This record gives sequence, structure tokens and C-alpha cells, in this order.
Amino acid sequence: MSESLRLQAVKSRAARPALQIGGTKYAWSHLWVAALFLTPSLIIFGIFIYYALGFNIFLSTTSWNFLTPDFPSVGFDNYIRLFNDARFWRALGNTAVFAIGTISFSMVLGLLFALMLNEKIPARGVLRTIFFTPYVTTTAAVALLWVWIFDPRYGLLNAALALFGITGPRWLTDQNWAMTALIIMNVWKTLGYTMVIYLAGLQSIPRDLLEAAKIDGAGRWASFRYITFPLLSPTTFFILVTTLLSAFQVFDQVAIMTQGGPVGSTIVLNYYIYEQAFVNMRAGYGATISTIFFLILLSITVIQVRLSRRWVHYQ
Repeated sequence: MSESLRLQAVKSRAARPALQIGGTKYAWSHLWVAALFLTPSLIIFGIFIYYALGFNIFLSTTSWNFLTPDFPSVGFDNYIRLFNDARFWRALGNTAVFAIGTISFSMVLGLLFALMLNEKIPARGVLRTIFFTPYVTTTAAVALLWVWIFDPRYGLLNAALALFGITGPRWLTDQNWAMTALIIMNVWKTLGYTMVIYLAGLQSIPRDLLEAAKIDGAGRWASFRYITFPLLSPTTFFILVTTLLSAFQVFDQVAIMTQGGPVGSTIVLNYYIYEQAFVNMRAGYGATISTIFFLILLSITVIQVRLSRRWVHYQ
């Protein structure tokens, strides 16, 4: 009886229509269901991502100014002009400085606070909420708050420095301090994000490893260096990629706090794109900067993924 049932099951499976893809059989019904669920996302991505990207590349070869119905073609003239544009290179350098400064401090401080809030301390839940709140607050509100904090006469920061006999600078109007002020504000806003992600990574580390290290006589620093930090490498990689992309796309802070000044010391790529496309009405040139910006971010992401194979260790 069992042999006949086995033969019937084999015949039943052989009778099912299937599609051979890469050596794996997928029932046609499964493919139709997958296509049905994927279609809305593909339509949205096609219109708002891929079409927009293709149209932006097309615009970069024109001198369109939003006013003319046609798109006068200029070939690669915009790209040639871009590579000779000193303001573009300054914006790129400022963007890199802002990103490196923000990422460095937010990741280090986020890890320190995560280690602290991973311990059993009083009001741990309240402190986590307090640190995470700035991240979910709108950037415009945070920027306006820090405009007041950085005010040279009535601001909270200079008032605090005055208690120690220090005369604070004119933060947002001094070209030597304006970028530093933007980095301080952005670190304060993104600190909660890095802290929460690191906290999740810390709680995923097996306690058995830490307890075994403690039994073997390892101290806190040795346990952190040889166990905790290596096992946090996937978390660190995730934070590095997401915060770098976010920092490179900075716009709101600059638009509200400095408008790219003083003397171009805080001009960043996104604000320069806005300036060229919507203020100077050079949509074609703004699209050129956007295209190069996209290629820069794509290259950075690819490099990060390639290098991650050397230092990211998954459990």
C-alpha cells in the first residue's frame, strides 16, 4: 500500500506545470501571485525613480530654464563647465567635511551612550526616549532651535561659555565656525539614531560569550575589544552606510541656518543644486550637478560594500 501511494505522489508532482529557472522549479501560479504583488511597487519605482533618473540625465544635456517649452540641447557642455566650476568643488568639499564630521562624532558618541544605556541603570527607558527624540523631530524645527542656541548675543551656548569666562564666536556668521556649528547641530539630531541601532546590536550579542570571557579573567576593555566590537561590525556597517548617505544629502539645515554662507563656507551640493536650478533658473545645469552627485553616492556605496568584506563579520 505504501509503495502505491508513493508512486501516485510522484506522478502527481510530475503532472504539475512548472517553469525551470536556474535549476529550481516554480509553479506558474506562484509566479502570477508574485507578479501581482510586485506590480504596484514596480509601477511606483518606474515612475518616481527610474523615469525621474532618466529624465534628469536627459535634462543635464540641455539648457532648459523652466520657461521654454522646448529643451535646447547643449551636449556635454554642462559637464565641461561643471568640472571647471570652483563653487561646485567647494560645495563637494564642504559636503565631505560635513559628512565626515557628523558620522565620526555621531557613531562614537552613539556607541558610548548605547553601552551606557545597555546597563541596568535607573530611568534607562526614559533616557533612551530623551536621546532618541531629536531624531524624530522635524529638521526644520531642530534648525530653528539651534539658530537661537547659536545666537551670539542671546544664545544658550555662548551664555554657557560665558560662565567659564569664554567669549563665544559668532557661530553662524563666522566662516571659521559656521560649518562646525552645522556639524554640532546634526550630531545632536542623529545621535539618537546611532544609539538605538547600536543598542539593538548590543542586545543581539550572545551573553554566553561575554560570561565565558569574564570567567576566563577578561576585563571590560578586553571583552569590548575582542568580543563586543567585532560582533558589532554588521551594525557599524549599516550605520556607516545609512548615515553617510543621509549626511551627503544635507539640505534643510543649510537652507534654514546659513543659506550657504558666510562667503560660501557652508555651501553643500544639495543647496548648490537648488541654487542653480530654482534660484538662477538653470534647470539643465542643476540636473548635471544632480547626475554627478548620484554617481558619487553610488560609487561611495559600492566601495563601502566591497571593503565591508574585509572587516564585517557576521555571526
